[in-house]
Amino acid sequence: MAIFLKANWENIIMANYVVPQSLLLDYLPNGVELDLFEGNAYISLVGFMFKKTKLFDIPIPYFGTFEEINLRFYVKRKIGSDFKRGVVFINETVPYKIVAYLANKLYNESYSTVRTKHHWALHKELKKIEYQWQVNKNWNRIYVETKNESEKMMAGSLEEFIFEHYFGYAHAKEKGTVEYEIYHPSWKINTVLHSEITCDFKSMYGNSFEILNTLKPQSVFMAEGSGVKINWQRTKINA
Repeated sequence: MAIFLKANWENIIMANYVVPQSLLLDYLPNGVELDLFEGNAYISLVGFMFKKTKLFDIPIPYFGTFEEINLRFYVKRKIGSDFKRGVVFINETVPYKIVAYLANKLYNESYSTVRTKHHWALHKELKKIEYQWQVNKNWNRIYVETKNESEKMMAGSLEEFIFEHYFGYAHAKEKGTVEYEIYHPSWKINTVLHSEITCDFKSMYGNSFEILNTLKPQSVFMAEGSGVKINWQRTKINA
């Protein structure tokens, strides 16, 4: 197994919105279907830190630690009587053009570049975690206050649904789809006590997602994260 990317993903915030299924259908790659939780389609605004990033086990000097903001939704691919559960990214945003270029060129994803920053305040019993990104000269923000103590996710919970999708799917040429695998242990979560989100979804992600400007997230979660590996092998699906 050749590993394309290794990194630590830390303090991963997920703000989760229930949206009409019709909103996501135009972005659905061939060969997969929407993955629903209790009949609802979810889209998540995500903020987290990339640290100690390596490509093909080679550290990236100067550019190995950065914030990432992304918007993703949840899909599944039927294999016989089973399903592979994965995510589709509407967009992934990082602060370094070289990182975005390499990801788009080698990884076939939709990366873009904006200014980002973060602030962590870690106290004995409380964490305050914030990520910011700039669009049209305005700073967007995702912020949580959580318990410092972490716990395992409950089986069958919404937290487990949101965090435990281990495949990525992206559009490929000629109406095909590319599948890749993501490896990490099941993450522990920190109970969110308070959250604040300021995001101009229309400016960031396009007119289709303006509806999110009028919605409040159904839930906001945070996971501690871990080391992550992404497989270089891509499976082409011509469905």
